[in-house]
Amino acid sequence: MKLILSTRNKHKVEEISSILDVPGLTLLSLDEFQNIPEVVEDGDTFVKNAIKKAITIAMITKKWTMADDSGLEVKSLNGEPGVISARYAGEPVSYEANNRKLLSKLTGIRNREARFVCVMALSNPHGKCQIVEGSCSGAIIEEARGRSGFGYDPVFVPDGHIKTFAEMDAEQKNVLSHRYNALMKAKQQWINIFSVADPDDFVRI
Repeated sequence: MKLILSTRNKHKVEEISSILDVPGLTLLSLDEFQNIPEVVEDGDTFVKNAIKKAITIAMITKKWTMADDSGLEVKSLNGEPGVISARYAGEPVSYEANNRKLLSKLTGIRNREARFVCVMALSNPHGKCQIVEGSCSGAIIEEARGRSGFGYDPVFVPDGHIKTFAEMDAEQKNVLSHRYNALMKAKQQWINIFSVADPDDFVRI
């Protein structure tokens, strides 16, 4: 089966591909298609954005599509940066600027509880969609550490660990991450779809 990932983020594609290792499943990013418009992520929740991206691309391409929307929620900041995690510090997108803004807003704050959230949406070519969700709890440290990963990985330490995500190798991070947790649910719930060569019979999911 060929499954479109509704993203051009190479980091996401690499991470999803390494986790979603279903035999016979080929993952394609939007970079492999021409004239695909950007989907405006204007929802106020991760669920709304993931569903919109999955259904929009599926109906344009007439192919099965999976989309994720994910981000960081910090408890003492009332859930910021939330759905604007990627653009927290504005345009153009800069991971470093986002981390600087986050650490600045947490200056002097003792409660640094946070969690990464990931919502995965799978749509068939007819726009029928289901979702799964995953999360990873932890805390924001006071200064960035590590050079691996992307996004807020250098400032996030998952519960029960002392390393940031950016200090872990891919194998360590992938078994802890919010995306891993969501994808494990996806594999369990959607394995009958992922495992067939031509899933066109699955018009209802």
